[in-house]
Amino acid sequence: MTQRSRHVPCVGAIVHDTDGRLLLVQRTNEPGAGLWSVPGGRVESGETDAEALVRELAEETGLVVEPGPLVGRVRRGDYDIADYSARAIGGTLRAGDDAADARWVDAAEFAALPLVDELAETLGGWGVLPR
Repeated sequence: MTQRSRHVPCVGAIVHDTDGRLLLVQRTNEPGAGLWSVPGGRVESGETDAEALVRELAEETGLVVEPGPLVGRVRRGDYDIADYSARAIGGTLRAGDDAADARWVDAAEFAALPLVDELAETLGGWGVLPR
């Protein structure tokens, strides 16, 4: 009997500040340890995507966010990631759980950072790159 692979539901947050900079975190865990990505993580059992997004952003960045609409979906290995826009409404930016660093980046900084695979292409395709 063949076992069907099950994809892990995850969320990611696309958060821009008033200057158009994008919120990124440097990952401490695989996949992509040491690389930069949008913050997010697994959806826990019983959580909605919005609840997971708020929790993950607080854990990884110290920010309180208001979830917005779905921007797009990607599948990376076993992870099925729903990426939502979000707006920071409180908190203080700091690297937290599962993040070695967290920062707002403009277009030049974004282009210079070591990013997780396909992040620049995906965000560009969705029209949500930093300014």
